[in-house]
Amino acid sequence: MTAKLDPLAAAPELMKTWLRTSIAIASSLEPTLAGLVEIRASQINGCANCINMHAQEARAKGETEQRIYLLSAWREAPCYTDRERAALGWTEALTRLSEGHTHATAYEALKAEFTEEEQVKLTLMINVINGYNRLAVGFGGWADPATVKAAAKAAAA
Repeated sequence: MTAKLDPLAAAPELMKTWLRTSIAIASSLEPTLAGLVEIRASQINGCANCINMHAQEARAKGETEQRIYLLSAWREAPCYTDRERAALGWTEALTRLSEGHTHATAYEALKAEFTEEEQVKLTLMINVINGYNRLAVGFGGWADPATVKAAAKAAAA
């Protein structure tokens, strides 16, 4: 699908700020965890662009094919740590917030695995990926991951 609107071209300063902020937030947590959260939220939101991009990034950071493929069934798959499970549960609870406020159990698991500071970092990261999903799906975006990586480098400069 070709982009109906390029947010970076339409609002370059705001998008560069958003990009720098999202990079800072994502880099505040371990890369493997960040990748799993980005992919899972994108799966829930049906964002093919972000699934493609973040799966490629996760592979480049050492994530296995098995863990990427099993992510949609993470509850049944034995290959995720308790910390990752807590993060994925929190990701699903916040991404599906409009489906009902059933996040109490997810929050209890989160508190058992993450410090208060990490809880905030993870919650910000979930907000960022949900925002990117909405930009990509809303504007019909599809971007080559290499192009996005180059834009991220330019925004960080």
